[in-house]
Amino acid sequence: MKVNRLIICTDGASRGNPGPAAIGATIKNEQGKLIAHISQRIGQATNNHAEYRAIIAALEEATRLGARQVAISSDSQLVVRQINGEYRVKKAALKPLYQQVKKLQSLLDDFTITHIPRQQNQEADSLAKMALRTRLPTSPPPGADSVDPFDLKN
Repeated sequence: MKVNRLIICTDGASRGNPGPAAIGATIKNEQGKLIAHISQRIGQATNNHAEYRAIIAALEEATRLGARQVAISSDSQLVVRQINGEYRVKKAALKPLYQQVKKLQSLLDDFTITHIPRQQNQEADSLAKMALRTRLPTSPPPGADSVDPFDLKN
């Protein structure tokens, strides 16, 4: 499946900070149709590490899908401001993650990342928290691209 522009929401979760951590993301086309999701444990990490890992995983999936334009929304004001160059990345452990985001960003024609309130990030938040409780695949099974994990009727 080739797409041009993707709308992505990401979230990272950590119990204990650092502690068991997971990432979640929704990846939608321009019409708002869910085409992929991420819900994955990442081992022990801080919340900021998990936030970066969620963005990296989403950018990798967007690249795999052939996207040239990506708009990411995250409820982590710190990470968004670091990626946008408003804040310096001070923690040594976050610098390689920041550099990886910048490398993936450079592969795109257009990239934006925006801070959103936590209440507007419920889907990605739910996927991250679900991964902390269970082991889910990082994306829908083959042939299930139209599966909406938020459709409780199915």
